[in-house]
Amino acid sequence: MKNTLRALAAVLLTACFASATFAGEAEIRKNLAERIPDFPKIDEVSKTGMPGIYEIRIGTEILYTDENGSYLIQGEVIETRTRVNLTEQRISKLTAIDFKSLPLKDAIVWKQGNGDRKLVVFADPNCGYCKKFERDLQEVKNVTVYTFLYPILGGDSPEKSKAIWCAKDNTKAWRDWMIKGTPAEGSPNCDSSALQRNYAFGKKHRINGTPGLVFEDGSQRAGALNADAVEKQLVAVRSKS
Repeated sequence: MKNTLRALAAVLLTACFASATFAGEAEIRKNLAERIPDFPKIDEVSKTGMPGIYEIRIGTEILYTDENGSYLIQGEVIETRTRVNLTEQRISKLTAIDFKSLPLKDAIVWKQGNGDRKLVVFADPNCGYCKKFERDLQEVKNVTVYTFLYPILGGDSPEKSKAIWCAKDNTKAWRDWMIKGTPAEGSPNCDSSALQRNYAFGKKHRINGTPGLVFEDGSQRAGALNADAVEKQLVAVRSKS
């Protein structure tokens, strides 16, 4: 009998907790919608590890609020003991890319060594950091690099991207331009719709700058890592599989 009562009490406690959590979420959604009429659609409300603070997810954007939706907090949460950026960590999970879903046919490909490891780079031909990164990549062994032309810096980036993509040997044209500074000349016109697809894919997955890197586990890194950092990440990714 006592065991039955304990089990019943546990069920009731769980139900009450779930009800309270739901009520908190409902109040947050209601208050934000009423007080900020043009507030975007909220995809998810969840508790954080901080007392009384909730996470609001809008697509891959993260905001925070109190349990009543009375305050809206925009910024990053850092766990001071470990110095882990919890907001960045959460966004990384949300924006992780299934490597198998990448449209590799829209990429420029080159291989070094046995090409066993794989790395995706979103790059703009006018990006100085991308040029430095391309040079540093020459020191990384046994890697296949898939470069998605991603002309987001304005100016003549779209024209240069099209010229490189349409070159007879676009891998050579890309590397000649990025490493040697030799422009792609006399490139024929071709179907360059891949550039539009690259742009749409990058924006969907929050690749907001170049170079934007994607590793085989779907993790993203923004910015030009040096050769040692790339090697370390490639090893870490392989150790997970």
